[in-house]
Amino acid sequence: MNKTIITILILIVALSCKTEESVKVTPTFKHVVAHNNLLNYTVTPKNKFDKSGLMFSDQGAWFAYAFSETKNKAGFSGPFLMTQQNGVWSSEKLAALVIKNQQWVNRTTVSYNSHLKQVYISKNLQLVQKLVFRSGHTAIIQSEIKNISDETQIVEYQWENTPVLADGLSLSSEGKEIKITSEKTNAIGYLQFPVEIAYCKNNAYQTKQSEVNLKPNETKTVTVSQTFIFPEYSWEEERKNSKSTNFDKLLNKRKQEKETQLKALINNRKPQFKDSIYAQVLAKAQLTLQNNWRIPAGEIKHEGLFPSYHYVWFNGFWSWDSWKHSAGLAYYNIELAKKQIKLMFEFQNEDGFVADCVYRDTTIEAHNYRDTKPPLSAWSVVKVFEKSKDTAFVQYMYPKLKKYHSWWYAKRDHDRDELCEYGSTDGSLVAAKWESGMDNAIRFDNSKILKNSEDAYSLNQESVDLNAYLFAEKHYLKTLARILNKKEEAQIYHREASELKNKIQEQFYDANDGWFYDTNLEGNQFIKGEGSEGWTALWANAATKEQADKVKERMMNPDKFYTKVPFQTMSADHEKFDPLKGYWRGPNWLDQAYFGVKALRNYGYNSEADKATIQILKGAEGILQKGPAIRENYHPLTGEGLHAHNFSWSAAHIIMLLQKD
Repeated sequence: MNKTIITILILIVALSCKTEESVKVTPTFKHVVAHNNLLNYTVTPKNKFDKSGLMFSDQGAWFAYAFSETKNKAGFSGPFLMTQQNGVWSSEKLAALVIKNQQWVNRTTVSYNSHLKQVYISKNLQLVQKLVFRSGHTAIIQSEIKNISDETQIVEYQWENTPVLADGLSLSSEGKEIKITSEKTNAIGYLQFPVEIAYCKNNAYQTKQSEVNLKPNETKTVTVSQTFIFPEYSWEEERKNSKSTNFDKLLNKRKQEKETQLKALINNRKPQFKDSIYAQVLAKAQLTLQNNWRIPAGEIKHEGLFPSYHYVWFNGFWSWDSWKHSAGLAYYNIELAKKQIKLMFEFQNEDGFVADCVYRDTTIEAHNYRDTKPPLSAWSVVKVFEKSKDTAFVQYMYPKLKKYHSWWYAKRDHDRDELCEYGSTDGSLVAAKWESGMDNAIRFDNSKILKNSEDAYSLNQESVDLNAYLFAEKHYLKTLARILNKKEEAQIYHREASELKNKIQEQFYDANDGWFYDTNLEGNQFIKGEGSEGWTALWANAATKEQADKVKERMMNPDKFYTKVPFQTMSADHEKFDPLKGYWRGPNWLDQAYFGVKALRNYGYNSEADKATIQILKGAEGILQKGPAIRENYHPLTGEGLHAHNFSWSAAHIIMLLQKD
């Protein structure tokens, strides 16, 4: 063979091997890299409860970090501790890196779904810091100090903390560790350094000073770990694993994890939403849910999501929130979706009742057993099964779902006509309104409470949304029964659903208005005021095509529901419409908007559904932009973001709006 040909073949083989090897060693992490700085994490806490900015968390940790604007001491803001008092800042910087005689003239920050990164520049040095969560207990911070001058530099550095902000914290030291205890929680913090602690007193510490000679372009790399761990977990095991962690491998592992999740979401978009802006908002929604993720602790036995870590009273777990979160999570994190559902059913009573909301620490706030929430649990279980095909999960959940479904008819059907009412367990009117999830909706303005039995009370009205949810639940239970080969039970649910469908069409639909309303118990008087409950019958596929046509007309009317942010909670032309003060009396909640879009799709109005989806996402302030948080709800006329930041169910429903079923 010709020598030239042989040489070329050798080169081709060599290059092929090298290319294959380089791909294995250096993954691209396309989606992680492309979708950076999705949320603005810049906040320098001025006090323990400062909520002026957003915080980054991962792996279900009960603590979080941000970027500090203070440059004289390098480090990340925090951590922000959700281990106590529904969230407090431990310190502006609990582990600040101080490099002697360095004045940082420039600092840049970049955040990814996988980690945080910041770069400090002085005349002689470059400092690159990266923060990544190793587990739900520990974050690891790597600092790379590089000599960017033409001369050898003597670099002296040490770690210290800025003043403690949180109540009840106490710092002590031993060897290379700082231990943090608190009067407010049984979680214990540990800071691990590569050097001994020089002193620790009066809640201030400083490590011994380290010195290194760096030649031009030479780099010194050091890591520290920060742990906050509850007593049900092993600190000794966590300490051992943290010390043996290879930072680069950990970071690559975290990047790969996020890349896989983002790829699942971005590649599963509906074809009409292939524009890159929708890929970006899906990555932002995933990150929003990630920041609200918590591992089991205290009273909580499974992982789940807060509605919002950012709002003081949302540091718990709500039932219908959880089921909505799970439906969104099912598209990219099936195991967390299952655990979120299981979490709430740990708080199911023997009679089938499921608590409204539950907390890690009931000394801060007690679980709420005064009411439950609308029955969307079977919907979420079916959504999970569609993605996982996990019959064991269905086997586990099915009896619990059956009991919950039966409970509604046993405890919330005052006149025993197979149409249910919202209510409470303690006879309070306010809890009965809470049970709807739409706390102060105008349809409840004149409601009264009625006693059914010793621990069961109903409102004196039958609600269209509740019965539409129960109709849908019968279909979902039928699906689950068939999966488990329970044919007779599936037939029963099918028959009950058919009967309920007729009742919904006949009792709750006003042919004159072309809208579904709640009624009185007798079913002969509508409780007027067009609200988002009017399209739940379409979401559940319980309306006739003629009824759906009329409802669609009102939904697409700009004077009513087709506003800047369409499908808000009540019609814009109603006299009680008040988005700024109304909570459920006008703002757009993205769960209700999603139900509206899905309602249109169920009856073949796909062009209207596409148009509405685009207008919802473009109209709601900041959703499609980098930086602003996804909010609890939005002003339907101005698009202004309202109430809690970093809201989970808003993010979950953004995912559902854009994903293929």
